Amino acid sequence: MSQNDLKATLENTIATLQNNPAGARLVFKAQTRLLNGVRCVAEVRDFPPLIIDEPPELGGGDAGANPVELILAALGTCQEIVYAAYAAVLGIPLTAVEVTAKGYLDLHGLFGLKEVRSGFQKISFETALKSPADPETIEKLVAVVEAHCPVLDTLTRPVEVAGTVILNGAPLNVLASNAA
Repeated sequence: MSQNDLKATLENTIATLQNNPAGARLVFKAQTRLLNGVRCVAEVRDFPPLIIDEPPELGGGDAGANPVELILAALGTCQEIVYAAYAAVLGIPLTAVEVTAKGYLDLHGLFGLKEVRSGFQKISFETALKSPADPETIEKLVAVVEAHCPVLDTLTRPVEVAGTVILNGAPLNVLASNAA
């Protein structure tokens, strides 16, 4: 899709939302299941199933990215998408956007060996842009993207997470998010 086509599509969506604010509330869904060992499959909409696995040193067969790598990929691709979207709407030419994301994890937390977080202690990312636009214009674009990237927002601000556990068809009296 060209930058002009993207701009037209997004402007149409913005106009639709302005006329129907309730249409802005979406629910995204992923269905996952454990296949064998630590290999899982994820299904999203009508796309082919995505295999998620761990590297051999974490008990996996290395058949796919692991969940924490998917978080990094989600951050990078969300940044790239939001750059493309806002650049199109604002008329800022972009010729390339690439993100390298790194997550720093201490396996002591995963295995319960120390009182440290089991998730990332830190995430860093570098965004490489190519554009004929002047640096001031790009700085404004960066500020807009940083303020509106959904995955960055999810990772940097508290978000309510709730879960339940169903055992053999019946709910347990413990919330999955409170089990830890």
